[in-house]
Amino acid sequence: MTNATLIDARFASLDAEGRAALITFVMAGDPDLATSLEILKGLPGAGADVIEVGMPFTDPMADGPSIQAAGLRALKAGTTLRKTLKLVADFRAMDAATPIVLMGYYNPIYVFGVPAFLASAREAGVDGLIVVDLPPEEDAELCLPAREAGLNFIRLATPTTDDRRLPKVLENTSGFVYYVSLTGITGAALADYSGVAEAVTRIKRHTRLPVAVGFGVKNADNAEAIARTADGVVVGTALVEALKGSLDGDNRATPKTVETVAALVGELARGVRRARAGRECGGGSPLKTAFGSLARLWS
Repeated sequence: MTNATLIDARFASLDAEGRAALITFVMAGDPDLATSLEILKGLPGAGADVIEVGMPFTDPMADGPSIQAAGLRALKAGTTLRKTLKLVADFRAMDAATPIVLMGYYNPIYVFGVPAFLASAREAGVDGLIVVDLPPEEDAELCLPAREAGLNFIRLATPTTDDRRLPKVLENTSGFVYYVSLTGITGAALADYSGVAEAVTRIKRHTRLPVAVGFGVKNADNAEAIARTADGVVVGTALVEALKGSLDGDNRATPKTVETVAALVGELARGVRRARAGRECGGGSPLKTAFGSLARLWS
């Protein structure tokens, strides 16, 4: 990849502001496609800087019960990968600036067909992919074709990704690095943030990409704690659980559903922005050197 993407531009812009990105995850089609689109439309105004859109799948091995249930609700509502791409296209028709990352598993993409999927994703306005079950040894399968198509391919690193493994993980990663701050499935609570700064620093010894941290972020205080040292804060399960709590007894949307998700995003965004003062006191972000010219390019 030689051209800057919306993801690159957004991180450059936020680095110039001296703050981390708030990256929000929602499942496409949960609880239905129409409500899902309204939720997506409301995320940027509520404070989301980057949006991850889940691709529903029947066997989400890395996800906890809440996101598994969200995927099942979406599948029950008739959501397919093609309809997920249409959802992104409908969002993109009214928002040309907010980066969209599709997150999920390889099986639906494989069935769709990689060339057709990448062409459709580009046409819909997708900016990046996170495919959690494709290791770097399989980069030729999707990662390299995606990058050739102009999409960022975002890789996950974990506490068990040691310094010997990390260069391989990062070799073809672009956009940002997603650091999973605990070992386990989505939705687990992260009780101690003391190791996050050390982990971010360790990863940055191997890459100049932004490092976003997720898993276990539930509220504004959690988001603030991570945003003091990371370049991005990823929140998924908390938003999915808030959405679930707004549904009726038959898992249908209510008048509260869209505003409930937006309200939590607003709270998380305030936490991320509170961390800005701490980052400034610490001398600013190391990304300024790498992305300063990009910020000027896209300003």
